[in-house]
Amino acid sequence: MRTVGAAMTVRGIGFRAAVRVWVRVGLQSFGGPAGQIAVMHRILVDEKRWVGEQRFLHALNYCMLLPGPEAQQLATYLGWLLHGTKGGLVAGSLFVLPGCVAILALSYLYVAFEGVSVVTSLLFGLKAAVLAVVAEAVIRIGRRVLKNAAMVALALLAFVSLFFFDVPFPLVVAVAAAAGFAGGRLRPETFVAVRPERAAAGSGAAIDELLDRVGPPSAPSLARGLRVLAVSLLLWFGPIALLAWALGARHVYVLEGVFFSKAAVVTFGGAYAVLAYIAQQAVERYGWLRPGEMLDGLGLAESTPGPLIMVVQFVGFMGAYRNPGPLDPLVAGTLGALLTTWVTFVPCFLWIFLGAPYIERLRGNRSLSAALSAITAAVVGVILNLAVWFALHVVFGTVVETAGPLGARLLVPEWGSADPAALVIAAGAFAALLRFKVGVLPLLGAAMGAGAVARLVTG
Repeated sequence: MRTVGAAMTVRGIGFRAAVRVWVRVGLQSFGGPAGQIAVMHRILVDEKRWVGEQRFLHALNYCMLLPGPEAQQLATYLGWLLHGTKGGLVAGSLFVLPGCVAILALSYLYVAFEGVSVVTSLLFGLKAAVLAVVAEAVIRIGRRVLKNAAMVALALLAFVSLFFFDVPFPLVVAVAAAAGFAGGRLRPETFVAVRPERAAAGSGAAIDELLDRVGPPSAPSLARGLRVLAVSLLLWFGPIALLAWALGARHVYVLEGVFFSKAAVVTFGGAYAVLAYIAQQAVERYGWLRPGEMLDGLGLAESTPGPLIMVVQFVGFMGAYRNPGPLDPLVAGTLGALLTTWVTFVPCFLWIFLGAPYIERLRGNRSLSAALSAITAAVVGVILNLAVWFALHVVFGTVVETAGPLGARLLVPEWGSADPAALVIAAGAFAALLRFKVGVLPLLGAAMGAGAVARLVTG
């Protein structure tokens, strides 16, 4: 075990300098996990040369095994590697903070101007563009993951289970992991490990060798693991327990705290994988949102820095805003948003601080890699479920739920309620993403403008 920061003293990387870099990373973290990881790689590996290529990829491999936003967890891991626990806390928090502030401000504007026709028109175009973004994600991830018939079958089974039979999302993840674990032992050539694409080898080997010689900030031990677990669980569930004691188990804050805690531990494969689960529960079970509002929140999260899972902050805000009790709705909404963000990201720090010292022991574990591959294949079906669910509520004004064969749930749109403008904007946005590789931010801006024009023309 090395003294915290000893390696950084040798290499002259000060904590203040690191803080400035993590602020820069947080402010530039647009474009989803791929873009965010690329930003960190460019700044930390290519520009600053604080981390070598192999170390960066090794950390990314570990983060891909975890529930939660892998880019935020990668920032936490690298911050821990450079400056110990305080480095991980600062890096992970600054990765989230800009988006947290931005979405909270946009949530205020959303409830203040929701009924204004101009805002409604802008959000109309935004929803259609978000539909295209989700559909493009199905194709992009599917191409990378679905390499054989077994992977395709897992994706289709996940879609059918969620869309038609409303199987709980955590159960889908658990079954996929078990299938991958077993399949990796029986047919390892079929359950190929999912790996990030390797960048060209650079001259960062000397940096990694230095870190290897000095050692990680903390050595793995049972005592340390128990301390990390105890502190993290207290920070995670302590506020929920206090709220339940003071306000009752059915209060909106307690319901949000418990629900988003559950969502945080099943968010394998990125935010898209769990958004349908969150949307359906928030709309159909708790009544925190109307169907179209989840798309509004997703559009806000797409257009701000930070992990896409920050959309849950919008959901927490709206749920508490509509159930304020004796509080002012804006105050209640703010508290709901902050609580939701807290229970979403505290687990991310737990996974890193608890598991990072053991990361070398996870390297090359074929059974874990096979389970990850199966989960990622199922995630394609989960995202497809999200895309279809969003499409029905964007393109059609009325969607009726009916019973199908074998107890299946069928969502049947009323064809007369179709909105041609929404379909045209979504199709155009999809073509811009897939064919012309337009960036997400320009795409959302153009779609909002098109939505405003469409609503102006149609009245």
